[in-house]
Amino acid sequence: MKKIILTSCAILAACFATQAGAQQGTVNGAAGGAVTGAIVGGPVGAAVGGVVGAVAGTAIDPPPREVITYVEEQPAPSTSVVVEEKIVVGKPLPKKVVVTPVPSNPKYGYAVVNDQRVIVDPQSHTVVQVIQ
Repeated sequence: MKKIILTSCAILAACFATQAGAQQGTVNGAAGGAVTGAIVGGPVGAAVGGVVGAVAGTAIDPPPREVITYVEEQPAPSTSVVVEEKIVVGKPLPKKVVVTPVPSNPKYGYAVVNDQRVIVDPQSHTVVQVIQ
């Protein structure tokens, strides 16, 4: 038992050390995943949980406030693209949706889909945030 706890702590420390420059959601996801994995599957579970948690943590990081403000202030297009699929954070938009880049932050783009403004990762077309 003592060995499992020490191993789990070492893995958590490694997660924090390697994620020091990463965004907060990644670190929280890695740490939470490692702890959950350690409880369920011991040291191996901690390692796997840390990796899965880090990936999940990056998927939910919200864009900076200035990006949200920029997208909210853009004039509405004359027509909104209509898609059958539900628009969900973490899921890619269909390829037919045109993504407009955010000039001040090329890491983000936006589109208006089903009369909703969405902020997207322009490389993967993955929805980062739906603006209500």
